[in-house]
Amino acid sequence: MSLEVAFTARAGRFELDCTFSAGDDEIVAVLGPNGAGKTTLLRAVAGLVPVESGTIALDGVVLDEPATGTFVVPEARPVGYVFQEYLLFPHLNARENVAFGLRSRGMRAHDARAVADTWLQRVGLADRAKAKPRELSGGQAQRVALARALAMDPRLLLLDEPLAALDAGARAEVRRELRRHLTSFDGVRLVVTHDPLDALALATRLIVLEDGHVAQDGSIDEVTARPRSRYVADLVGVNLFRGVASGTRVDVAGGEHLVVADPGQGAVFAMVHPNAVALYRRAPEGSPRNVWHGPVQGIDLLGDRVRVRIGGRLPLVAEVTPGAVRDLELDEGVEVWASVKATEVVVYAA
Repeated sequence: MSLEVAFTARAGRFELDCTFSAGDDEIVAVLGPNGAGKTTLLRAVAGLVPVESGTIALDGVVLDEPATGTFVVPEARPVGYVFQEYLLFPHLNARENVAFGLRSRGMRAHDARAVADTWLQRVGLADRAKAKPRELSGGQAQRVALARALAMDPRLLLLDEPLAALDAGARAEVRRELRRHLTSFDGVRLVVTHDPLDALALATRLIVLEDGHVAQDGSIDEVTARPRSRYVADLVGVNLFRGVASGTRVDVAGGEHLVVADPGQGAVFAMVHPNAVALYRRAPEGSPRNVWHGPVQGIDLLGDRVRVRIGGRLPLVAEVTPGAVRDLELDEGVEVWASVKATEVVVYAA
């Protein structure tokens, strides 16, 4: 099974231009900041947002293609959709909520309820079949919504921020359960989230969406090892600079440059891990190749490490020990020198 997406869509003034494919051998997380177009993408695939141009196809069957006038209505698409707010019918109990879609497709009430009971058992809610949505916890409501989607026997499962409505206490447990259900589903799976922890825990592949475009697409290891945008770099926790390489020199914005170990040419990204940044209160002695000067703009304690944000012409983040913070008497506004070895700069094509 496969989903093929290459389309443009519009929601108000926002335009989404998206191209990718997804197979049934992977769990794909669509990750991105608020306003990136994640929900618009899911709604377009489900047929709830009109496509202006391009094609959406599932298993070789075109669902949406304005050029040929092809449009499969949402209720006829083999798509299960778990909405962010779950959208359970408040006047129906869990069994009737799960059975609703089946009955709307013409299945007899008795048979639909039997299928619903089977799915409620699979998600561990057999004893809550008669409970109304207001009587369910957030995690239970999420599982009912998932059972309702899966009961329709879809070939594509769409989940929009499936864990966003849960409190921190329930999130980890429900995340594990959701991963188990996603793994057992034999169709295409597309999960939208803004939380990198959810994406890393649930998915085998990441599609990063920014400003209505696919900014990065690849396995979790590929995306985290070579981020291609400031958003991804911040998620991974690294310093990322875009510049132009000429031999072992990379010129970046603000008139600054980095000296690197491996020579190159043309547009590149230069990545520096925060733990590779050494800090000093005065200009370091010797002749280090990469040295910058600027004020401390923030200090954040992360377990046994401290992340220090430094301003100046080349803003960057250093990661040091609490002891180093004390020894250097670091505080906001203090001027520091930062140094990075050329061998610690990772360079790759932009």
